[in-house]
Amino acid sequence: MPTTNQLINNPRKPKVNKTKSSALKTSYNSLKKIHFPVNRPQISGICKKVGTLGPKKPNSANRAYARVLLKNKKEITVHIPGEKHNLQEYSLVLISGGGAQDLPGVKYSVIRG
Repeated sequence: MPTTNQLINNPRKPKVNKTKSSALKTSYNSLKKIHFPVNRPQISGICKKVGTLGPKKPNSANRAYARVLLKNKKEITVHIPGEKHNLQEYSLVLISGGGAQDLPGVKYSVIRG
């Protein structure tokens, strides 16, 4: 338990919440070559690679995924929901937060249509 003097000299700091979807929270300025914070629900990008991944331990299937280069110059892995898709290399896609729960490291999903 801290003393009153300790709390006066070093007050308590509020806990900082880190965002899980960091690619949606930044934008890129190509003139200054810097990333700056912006809140956005979706962002578009270009598919670099399309393939399948195996999920974590209790599940067994092949989940469709794509490596996407976003407009803010970040490259991320996204989940493609649904049974079939027609995505190829260099397809334009729209990305939102919330990926497949059983794919490690996949935090984003493609908006279909």
